[in-house]
Amino acid sequence: MLLAEEAGLDLVEISPNAVPPVVKILDLGKLKYANQKKAAEARKNQKVIEIKEIKMRPNIDSHDYETKMKAVRRFFEEGDKVKLTLRFRGREMAHMELGMQLLNKVREEVATIAKVEAEPKLEGRQMMMVLAPR
Repeated sequence: MLLAEEAGLDLVEISPNAVPPVVKILDLGKLKYANQKKAAEARKNQKVIEIKEIKMRPNIDSHDYETKMKAVRRFFEEGDKVKLTLRFRGREMAHMELGMQLLNKVREEVATIAKVEAEPKLEGRQMMMVLAPR
């Protein structure tokens, strides 16, 4: 403590659980500032993964399907997850297999760049599947 006072610095406890405790003589303000900067840099470099939603209908036209798939691929390139939602209306509820075929088609198309995170499941009048980038 005397050495720290003479140097005009602080005595900082590095490892309090060690026997004997490990301490260092340094400027506490500088240490806190450096730790704060390191934490800010780590936060800046973080990528927040978002879940993007694509909504379709079971009897989607081929061009509309291609447009949606282009968006899905773009989302995977950006590192986001994709939630595919299939809406059934009226008599479409009687043909759930068409929706399942469509979701399986999507799964096969993006198999090289994505993996299925949540299998297709029916919730009320909509079927959902979540895909994540590889």
